[in-house]
Amino acid sequence: MKAIRTAPELSEQVYQAIHDGICDGSLGPGEHLVQEQLAMRLGVSRQPVQQAMARLKADGLVEEVGKRGLRVAELDLGLMRHHYDVRAALDGLAARAAAGRARDDAAIAARIDREGQAILAAGEAAVAKGDTAKQIRHDEAFHTFLYSVSGNPLIAQTAEPHWRFLRRVMGDVLRRAEAPKTIWREHAQMLEAIVAGDAATAEDLATRHIRAAADALETALRENSSSSELANHD
Repeated sequence: MKAIRTAPELSEQVYQAIHDGICDGSLGPGEHLVQEQLAMRLGVSRQPVQQAMARLKADGLVEEVGKRGLRVAELDLGLMRHHYDVRAALDGLAARAAAGRARDDAAIAARIDREGQAILAAGEAAVAKGDTAKQIRHDEAFHTFLYSVSGNPLIAQTAEPHWRFLRRVMGDVLRRAEAPKTIWREHAQMLEAIVAGDAATAEDLATRHIRAAADALETALRENSSSSELANHD
């Protein structure tokens, strides 16, 4: 993590820096988080670190360990599945609504196709380069794009808390569970159905895409991780 030098929205920057460390694995599950040390690493006072920790606890990424303070939360597979279940419903809703708008307005269909294809190209380029960080960013960009073209602003707002949790596991999806090319092929199929105005197919593809990612990740984590690395509190 790099030292933060600008003052505006300091707690937000601290939150993002620690969040990114948890998501990219540089702050691993069970790692003890000492606020004084984090403040020194980031070049800030303890106050924005405390504020960031409160948000990270609310997101389920950080947990208290008695009198020892805080640590990076173990990955709870049951909680992961709950987040993915909600996302499957939201993404299906967004895809159906976007397809309906494309069916009713050729100009909207053309814009969705143009902007969606640009995201697909960026994602596929990241896959070709083996850049996991960019794959994650472009993956999220594709799904948030679907939310934006659905015409329902509440979908993105509702999905955001789940994204904060699931960004942590997306790297594992790419590294252990699903082949990146498969993920982007499914994105392309979703976009095609939306642009064609096929609401039922778009919804089905989006829902199955999210559920398949959850299934593959859970299987991979159970096979490749010891019981000490996972918390399964169904």
